[in-house]
This record gives sequence, C-alpha cells and structure tokens, in this order.
Amino acid sequence: MTRVNLILLALAIASALGAVSSQHKARQLFSELEREQVVQHRLDTEFRQLQLEQSTWATHARIEKVALAQLKMQMPVPAKVQVVARGEPAKAPQRPAEGGAR
Repeated sequence: MTRVNLILLALAIASALGAVSSQHKARQLFSELEREQVVQHRLDTEFRQLQLEQSTWATHARIEKVALAQLKMQMPVPAKVQVVARGEPAKAPQRPAEGGAR
C-alpha cells in the first residue's frame, strides 16, 4: 500500500509541477503578446503619419510650387500645347518646308 501511495504522490507532484509550468508559460506568452500589441500600435500610428506626409508631399500644388521655384520650370505658351486624345497616336508638329525641293 505504501508503494501505491508513493506512486500516487509522485504523480500528484508531477501534475502540480506541470500545471505550474503551464501557467507560467501562459503568463509569459500573454506578457509578450501585450508587448507586441504596443509595438503594433506604435507602428500603425507611424504608418498613418507617413501616409499623411506622403499625401502632403504629392499634392499638385506642392509639385507645381517646387517645379516653379526650384527647377525654374514655366507653363508652356498655349500655342505650343498639343492635346492628344486616347487611342490616337501622337503626331509630330508640321514644320514649314525649308528652302526648295531636293
């Protein structure tokens, strides 16, 4: 009978140690999950800020301002503007004939 009691006691201790170990591992994983959620929140916030910054840098007004100020670009004279409809190949501008026939 003593032998059976010792085996049962050993099994109970092993089971208790397994439960404690499992609970400890679950707490560690939960703590790690919370840390990763904080990192995810921080990265989401940074991503939203970067999207806003990108949309600001890509506005037409900003691009036009940089083109005029830094690149010294100018709007073309209306006579030199050619409008090409979709599906139509672009045509080269007609140049006046030079001198005589060759």
